Amino acid sequence: MIKASGAPADLLRGAIAAEETAGPMRQLLRLAVGQETLVVPIEAVREILEVGRLTPLPKTPDFVRGVMNLRGAVVPVIDLGARFGFGSSTLGRRSAIIVVEAKGDDDFDRLIAGVLVDAVYEVLDVDSKRIEAVPTLGVAIAAEFLAGMINVRDGYAALLNLDQVLSPVALSALIAESQAS
Repeated sequence: MIKASGAPADLLRGAIAAEETAGPMRQLLRLAVGQETLVVPIEAVREILEVGRLTPLPKTPDFVRGVMNLRGAVVPVIDLGARFGFGSSTLGRRSAIIVVEAKGDDDFDRLIAGVLVDAVYEVLDVDSKRIEAVPTLGVAIAAEFLAGMINVRDGYAALLNLDQVLSPVALSALIAESQAS
């Protein structure tokens, strides 16, 4: 009599052990800004739009591309490339505006804004335990704007901290500084 090897049972035990050590799953929207691959939490995304007509605002920094009309509401549009110091984004056929909701500067305030990106790719299901700390070197975006890093098939993607990127206090200060000069 030939005894069966325990390989299927070992695989099953390994899969169960891996599942027990996994963290809660998060859905992240993968996008591009310049040469950077970024992700944002899907729960912050309200909708994804083609770039349409924007009304420019005078005396605002380059990162404020203008405002758009979203079903009767005036929504500011922030150029993420310019916000991160990469220069103003050039509109292309894959450019998009992601309408996001970020926490304002207090717990009760919510900010709805559009962020201009170069491309939107996919929604990823990511084990929250796979989100790594932001390294101190080698990242083109200021660490204050990042909530972590994740390994994706083409390298790493930076998880944006939208609450910091779209902080009304910080944006207001930058706009006031631009208007003063």
